[in-house]
Amino acid sequence: MDISQLASELRLHPSITSKLSISDAAKGLQIGSGSAGHPGDDAAFLQRSDGGFDLLAGEGFIPSFVNDDPWFAGWCGVMVNASDIAAMGGRAIGVIDQIWAPNAELAKPLLKGLRDAAEAYGVSILGGHTNFSASELNLAVSIFGRANKLITSFGAQPGDVLIAAIDHRGSYRNFDNFFAASNRSPEELRADLELLPQLADDGLVRAGKDISQGGLIGTALMLAESSGVGIEIDISRIKPPEHIGVMRWMRSFPSFGYLLSATPENAADVQQRFAARGITAHAIGSVNQNTSIDLSFEGRSTLFWDYQEAAYLGLGKTEVCYA
Repeated sequence: MDISQLASELRLHPSITSKLSISDAAKGLQIGSGSAGHPGDDAAFLQRSDGGFDLLAGEGFIPSFVNDDPWFAGWCGVMVNASDIAAMGGRAIGVIDQIWAPNAELAKPLLKGLRDAAEAYGVSILGGHTNFSASELNLAVSIFGRANKLITSFGAQPGDVLIAAIDHRGSYRNFDNFFAASNRSPEELRADLELLPQLADDGLVRAGKDISQGGLIGTALMLAESSGVGIEIDISRIKPPEHIGVMRWMRSFPSFGYLLSATPENAADVQQRFAARGITAHAIGSVNQNTSIDLSFEGRSTLFWDYQEAAYLGLGKTEVCYA
């Protein structure tokens, strides 16, 4: 395998480069990881007086994605938000939606996708905003959740093991979205997500992120930059589902996928908990003191990205306190 070519192709792929706009938005809003809500995590969090945390997250969708597959876009509106809450060690409480459509008839599959996912994940739809005189379909969804203890993007430490936990029981649907949720019952979907707050409550992971549109590689970069650490990923440990190449798998957006940073002492327990539910979980790399994501394969290593030389989100670790 030519890992230099792999790193170069991934570095230039739109799934990875699209995240660069987050830095511009943060600068325009004059916010950073030390601001209220601590931007840079999968969800904003506010600590409550009882020691727990309120969580807020949201997702806006690319119009072409919504118009290509409205039902799936509606489903994803709930699914990706519930995943973000789980990634923080939380449990989803409810969502609000913002829907645009030329008329009510064209909005039906979008609304059905939202309703089907809300029922499957056990998350209430609490209301939102509707416009049925728009030029095309579009969607944004926001979510509220709660956590007893947090999994954040800011806690990875040198010496940690990087674990990829991804449900391989699915297939691609719409772009590089790997849809495993279609093969799971509502009870299974809810129990799968419950793994994350259980890991948080038991203190088994130091840091983590939901694998997002940037794929496994982009998510690793965001995690490293947020925590102020480096990560080396061993490509030989990346095990895609059958008939899927490493390149595509590294940039894919799985319906259930998380990167978790854990101490070597806890790594086996973390992997076993996912394996008990049939979810593939492997140690794919290690956390170090560098400022880069490096790819290695059979004794060779190459740079993917150095965030000190070229900031990615620009939301790196500051002096913030997490309970």
